[in-house]
Order: sequence, then structure tokens, then C-alpha cells
Amino acid sequence: MSDAAAGAERVFRAHGPRLLALLARELRSIDAAEDALQDAHVAALRQWTEREPANPAGWLLTVARRRARDRLRRDATLARKLPLLVVEDPAGGMDAAPAAAPVDEAPIADERLRMIFTACHPALSPEARVALTLRYALGLATAEVARLFHVAEPAMAARLTRAKRKIAAAGIPYRVPAPADLPGRRAGVLAVVYLVFTEGHAPARGGRVVRGELCAEAIRLARLLRELIPGDDEVTALLALMLLTHARSAARTAADGSLVVLCEQDRGRWDRALIDEGLALIATVDGDGAYALQARIAAEHATAPDTEGTNWSAIADRYAALEAIQPTPAVRLNRAVAVAEVHGPRAGLALLEGLDAALGGGHALHTARAELLLRAGDVEAADEALGRAASLAGNAAVREHLVARRADVSLSTRPPSLRTVRPVPVVGRSESAADIPHIASASTSARSPSPRSSLPRARRPRVADRGAVRYRSRPS
Repeated sequence: MSDAAAGAERVFRAHGPRLLALLARELRSIDAAEDALQDAHVAALRQWTEREPANPAGWLLTVARRRARDRLRRDATLARKLPLLVVEDPAGGMDAAPAAAPVDEAPIADERLRMIFTACHPALSPEARVALTLRYALGLATAEVARLFHVAEPAMAARLTRAKRKIAAAGIPYRVPAPADLPGRRAGVLAVVYLVFTEGHAPARGGRVVRGELCAEAIRLARLLRELIPGDDEVTALLALMLLTHARSAARTAADGSLVVLCEQDRGRWDRALIDEGLALIATVDGDGAYALQARIAAEHATAPDTEGTNWSAIADRYAALEAIQPTPAVRLNRAVAVAEVHGPRAGLALLEGLDAALGGGHALHTARAELLLRAGDVEAADEALGRAASLAGNAAVREHLVARRADVSLSTRPPSLRTVRPVPVVGRSESAADIPHIASASTSARSPSPRSSLPRARRPRVADRGAVRYRSRPS
């Protein structure tokens, strides 16, 4: 790729979502906005051969608006030339430019926030809300969104097309709801924001340990929501949860880009400013909603002196409370891991029964079961479960951990006594949250580490800090 092409691609990725949201509001159509922005991107690839303009984002917006005008003119001409085709002129005349939307005087004037509220409109299905937000507000490629939903790319493209048609047919406005309507709309938006954060903190595919740009974007949107809906406990709790979790991100990646699990992290690299802010926020929350409970679990980990000093009893109790209001398989999986830390592996295994139908297609359940089976002394069954987990892991770092862990098990002469199972984070599920297998796991529990095991010639298994049950263990 040439330097010019690389520059255009970088600018498009950095500014594309915001420009798309702005154009969609002006043109009243996601399709029209997407076409215009793609035309501008192609023009940038052709014209930025020597150097980028001084304001590349502004250049893209100007060209996109011109291309949109050209399309509207062609459409108007076509409507006049084909009298049997009755089409309302969206631009108000052949030579008119697209009318700009009224200036929003609301305290939050962020175009992507408008797009998220549009994408999360109650008229759309839960899955469509998440897919639209990831694709058009956050700028993920259709293929990336498809992988998150575990569907083929053409199927996701068709789903997005149907959702855009629904927005057009239903006349869903591109705006932030009126203040009186915000509380009723916030649950679906919070679920989407948290799903975005989860994909950033624990990517389901690729080889990166953390996609920091997605984490930062989710936190930014949560801050905007907190300004927009002041005094809402769940909005505040979600922001606290993400801050407490993201505070560990720098310590989760080694110099070579590999995963550093919680029990081996340098806690001096944790971001104390984010932790302090998260703790201060959750201290202001009185309720026990889904996000509040998960944030308090995150606070237990953030305030523990070390992994051995983690209060697993409190964590297990909070997961039990979470399951009472959010009885989902991902919550049960997390609870099982915490209960095993308090009452032993058999108690945890009992809670895992019946979860295969919902979670058997991902690696997390099999990994958790394998570790608990090891602690219970059933090495053969654990080895089989680890093999299954490795075959299902989509992220290269997770797969590397599982393969190495299985190799360690094959070297062991007796089952280790470990605290290694790391629960799957769980989305604060609401009436509008989509049930998406691997990202329906984004919560707060960083699991505690284990004492040294008796594995010969191998380091003890290490538990990943978040996102899915993960281990890292390499022969010495």
C-alpha cells in the first residue's frame, strides 16, 4: 500500500464513523451517507498522491457532501425523465444542496451519539440495534460485525440492509431523544456500549490482547451518556465498571504483545487514576442493578492487595444476586467459577451442568470445566475439555494459552491445586440487549491466581485478566 493510500485509509478509519453519522443526519439516510462517504474515500485515494490536505477530515466531508448533491441531482433528473416513476425530490429541487438538519441545542451534540440512539430505537430488533451501532457508529467492518454475531458476512450485510430499510420506512429520526424519553431508551444504549467495550477489552478474533481504541470509544460514549442522563445509577455504574476494568489493560500485554494474566501482572502498571475514578463513581450508586453488581465485583479485584487476598466469598454472593435479576448462562458460568473458589471444584462443576446448549459453541465453558475437572482430579476429562476449548477459540492469544495449558496437563503427574479459572464477563443484560454468545460476556471479574502448582517442568497456569476464561502456561 502506498503512503498516500495508507494515509487515506488511516484518516477514513479515524474519522469515518463520525462523518457517517453527520452525513446520515443531514441526508436522512444511512445508505445515502455511506455511498457519499465511500465516494469521498475513493477520491482521497486518487488525489492524495503527493500529500494529505491540511484538514483531511474536512476534505472528506466536503467531497462527500458534493457527491451526495450529485447523486440527488441525478435522481431528480431520472424522476423527470421517467414520468411513470413517482419520486419525491428529497433535495427540494434539482439544483438544491441537501438541507442541513437543524442545529441541536442539547448539551450533548455528538454525532455518533445521535447515531447510537437511532440504531438503538425500540422499533428495531435487539440484534439489529447492536449490529447497526457497531457498523455505523463505531466503524467496524461488516465482516468484523459478522464474526461477533457468528454469522456469515453476506448474512450480516443482509441484516444491516433490512435494518436500514426499517429505519427509513418507520421514519426513525436521527436525533437524541427528548429528555423525558431518555430513561426508557437508555437500557438498550448501555447494552450496546458495553458490548463495544467487551470487544475492545477481550477481542473475539485476531491476535491482539486489547483493542484499546474500542475501549476508549466505549468509555467516551459512557461519559457522554452520564452527562446526558445525570443521576442515573446504571449509567454511572457502567462507566465505573469499564474504568475499573480498563485500568488493568496496560499490564495485560507483555513487551512482545503476548497476554499477561492477572496473577502475573505488575500492579504498578495499573492505572490508579482510572481505578480511583471508578471507585468514586460506584460509591455514589445506591442501587443493585446489573451494572452496579458487576462494578462492585470489579472493585473487589481493584482493591485486593494481591490475587491471593481477593474476597471470593463477596464475589460469589454478588454473582448470585446478579443471577437473580439476570438469569443468563454467562452469569451462571461466572458464578460457578466464583463458587468453586469458595466451596471447591465440585460445587462449581455442579453449577456448570446444563450450560452446554447455550455456551457449548464457545471456548469459555469448556475451559472453565477443564480447570475445575483438573482440580477435582479428573485429568482425562479435563484434557478432552481443553482440546475442545482450543478448537473453538477464535482469538490467537486465547488459543495459544489453551494449547500450552493442555501441554502442561499432559506433563503433569498429579492434578494441580489451582485458583486459575477466570470467569467470563457478562453483559449487563436488559430487555433490549442482544444475546450474542461470545460478547455476551463482558463483566468485571478478574480472577484470582493460583498458588504454585506441582506441574513438572512447567509454570503454573495463569488466568487471563478478562473477557473469557483464559490461561497462559508455558513449559520452562
